[in-house]
Amino acid sequence: MSAAGQPLIGGIEAGGTKFVLAVGHSPTEIIARHEIPTLDPATTLKNVGDWFEGQGSISTLGIASFGPVELDRSSALWGHITNTPKPGWANCDLAGYFAKRFAVPIGFDTDVNGAALAEYEHGAGRAARSLAYITVGTGIGGGLVFRGKPAHGAAHAEMGHIFPRLHANDQEFKGICPHHGDCLEGLASGPAIMARWGASLSELPADHIAHEIIADYLAQLAHSLIAITAAEIIVFGGGVMSTDGLLERVSERTSELGARYFPGGTGHKILAPGLGHNAGLAGALMLAPSV
Repeated sequence: MSAAGQPLIGGIEAGGTKFVLAVGHSPTEIIARHEIPTLDPATTLKNVGDWFEGQGSISTLGIASFGPVELDRSSALWGHITNTPKPGWANCDLAGYFAKRFAVPIGFDTDVNGAALAEYEHGAGRAARSLAYITVGTGIGGGLVFRGKPAHGAAHAEMGHIFPRLHANDQEFKGICPHHGDCLEGLASGPAIMARWGASLSELPADHIAHEIIADYLAQLAHSLIAITAAEIIVFGGGVMSTDGLLERVSERTSELGARYFPGGTGHKILAPGLGHNAGLAGALMLAPSV
């Protein structure tokens, strides 16, 4: 409990580069926030736990994690990060560690599902019935929310691993995904941009062909989401999307690909996160079970 007697909620946005932590009374009432670098699992999880202990006694905890992760509560591996390529983190029992350390209810989902939920409820999608959230950074991932609930199937979505059509000026690059080569993540993530042009997208000149190529690949994902799910709002976040003009390029190219065909017309929107860089963390707090 907090000093005011209200239940204290904990939230973890678990990323491949850093863990972002918060405690608060609600997703929009954060009392304290902290960042911890992602090192090896044992060190990282201990550091996270130590920080929470220093904030008081949390009553519930939500975790929005990089993946792939196991979301089936009937599975013995629920709450684990599974076959991630991040060294040392495969089969890490993320939820189990904190359940044992704090003995509180744990909510667990992907980082992008958490961000999608937060944007749907408190950000760019507050007036919509459906929203997809795409992050474009070290990797590419996406989450989808319909009528307030994240979409789950046999597992969680892996939107970064679709295969886009290769751009006419990008036929030779084989992609960097260790599993799929030239999937979307292998072609348009931050490391993929660096691999073939030697700089981040924001560092390249505004007239560099990379801007057109990356916008085309991301627009193909947006087009596919509209065609398959009819999502009203598609939010693009992540470090690559901070490139000046990229969101506008993606939006324009998506319209071109749609060719004025889809029902819904201007009801489909491509937007920046309404919560800025706080979408994932707010989502983590929303995932915390009610107590």
